[in-house]
Amino acid sequence: MKKGDILEGIVTRVDYPGKGVVETSEGICIVKNVLPGQRVSLRVSKKRRGKAEGMLLEVIEKAPLERTAPCPHFGRCGGCIYLHLPFEKELELKKSQVERLLQGAVAEGAKLSGIPVEEIDVSGWFEGILPSPQEYEYRNKMEYTFGDEYKDGPLALGMHKRGGFYDIVTVDGCRITDPDFSLILRTTLQYFSDTVFALSGQPQASASYDEKQGDVENAKEGDFSFYHLPFYHRLRHTGYLRHLLVRKAAFTGEILVDLVTTTQYQPDLSGFVDALVSLQDNGLLKGRYAGILHTNNDSLADAVLDQGTEILYGTDYFTEELLGLKFNVTPFSFFQTNSHGAEVLYDTARKYLTEGCMEGKDKGVVYDLYSGTGTIAQLMAPAARKVIGVEIVEEAVEAAKVNAARNGLTNCSFLAGDVLKVLDTIEEKPDTIILDPPRDGIHPKALPRILSYGVENILYISCKPSSLARDLPAFIAAGYRPVRGVCVDQFPWTSSVETCVLLVKESISDDDMVSIKVDLEGISLDQGKYDPPEKPTYGNIRKWVKEKYGFSVSTLYIAQVKGKAGIKERQNYNIGTGKGKELSCPPEKEAAIMEAFRHFRLI
Repeated sequence: MKKGDILEGIVTRVDYPGKGVVETSEGICIVKNVLPGQRVSLRVSKKRRGKAEGMLLEVIEKAPLERTAPCPHFGRCGGCIYLHLPFEKELELKKSQVERLLQGAVAEGAKLSGIPVEEIDVSGWFEGILPSPQEYEYRNKMEYTFGDEYKDGPLALGMHKRGGFYDIVTVDGCRITDPDFSLILRTTLQYFSDTVFALSGQPQASASYDEKQGDVENAKEGDFSFYHLPFYHRLRHTGYLRHLLVRKAAFTGEILVDLVTTTQYQPDLSGFVDALVSLQDNGLLKGRYAGILHTNNDSLADAVLDQGTEILYGTDYFTEELLGLKFNVTPFSFFQTNSHGAEVLYDTARKYLTEGCMEGKDKGVVYDLYSGTGTIAQLMAPAARKVIGVEIVEEAVEAAKVNAARNGLTNCSFLAGDVLKVLDTIEEKPDTIILDPPRDGIHPKALPRILSYGVENILYISCKPSSLARDLPAFIAAGYRPVRGVCVDQFPWTSSVETCVLLVKESISDDDMVSIKVDLEGISLDQGKYDPPEKPTYGNIRKWVKEKYGFSVSTLYIAQVKGKAGIKERQNYNIGTGKGKELSCPPEKEAAIMEAFRHFRLI
């Protein structure tokens, strides 16, 4: 098997996150966007270290349980990948994926701690998967992108095309959002497609997008008197319209809309607000607006970043209810994207800790690390003497404080900052720790600090089970044993799944104590097997930034940001004489390089 070969094979299984294992006459090849049981043709795109990856060309024979996907955008949109499976089969697939990851993790943990793997075998504590209460229309947040469906095509607003970097699919009628999302998307797209603006920024009479598009970027004031607002072009870094953020509370029906643009134009957006509000006034929306916002973002990164937000209508937050508590959610603060599923997840987490572990014991101090808007912290507050939440997003911390006061909880406090740094400032030691880290899991430098507390119970909630599986061996080596665990299908039809594991500290006598140093650098657990990640070379860092953000960074910029981050260069690295002109790394590129450092676990 070599790169470029076209082969046929059978998909024997699909591993997390959507990696199909295809058996061909030439060996195994990993292919995305397939189902177990399909016969497919593929083109080998990469082969190294004896492993091959390929691109799906055609499904020759469907899987026995495959169905027609109930969405016109399936296969083109990059969101759902299992929509052509019955729901119960999607649940079984995700359960088997996580179970396979956990099996590899406990095997490695048993090896590190010197115990028989049978003592912590997954079959003894893993409880399977809990379904989302709603299969469809469950998402409470969508980040739509402005662009075009094909080069120089009409304006589009929606999701990135599967496997594409620039093309956008307008996902009107998406099955995982309720109809209000599609109505707002459709209205926004029509408004900016039809409305032309004078050079003063005032909206003018409607005209077709193609008729009035013009060459906005090269035009001078005397060339024409009106224009359409162009979408932001990711390569040229010119344009205005970037993203449309829509959030809707499932239990209160409140809607928050945020139009994200550059500052390259200064149009009057009152007509846009009127178009959205008319949907509510005419009874077309099922929900009601809490607020309509406008956020500036001139960053080169293709991400929704807040560089200044103004309120165009209403307020800058919406209110959601979970398990009897109310939460104010701001545009950029973390909140579970499936409110109904979040109730299942958080109720399960609360039961894991209160039924058995904390039951009948003196109420102690609970750390809620990576606490977001304080949802878990506040749900645990009645069972604790004090709950301390730590979250890096200051906006979310402020919302958490407001939420706790609103819910009458006086034993919750929230601190803003990086977990690794904030832990050293907290005087009160924890009795229980709750971990709900971002997708990449716990930072390797923070993990030993967390383990050093030696608390009896640790609850680990993960939206990326491969990150949980990577961290689990370190907990086992430190004397923790998984006693309960379950998946929650927070994201039906997508590759993602939430996982919750309760770890209990095993009592170990001094005679039985073994000193084990767990070096997490270079460990990446995927599908139950360790596969060393790429080294953090300058070339790999530049490649990662280019693939994720679409722009290039120089070796000099990387070296400068290394210095700021306190990362020492090798002794033979040419640091220069200091006599030449010093180039300053732009803030957007510095942020991207710092994110690359986190990806490669340099910081």
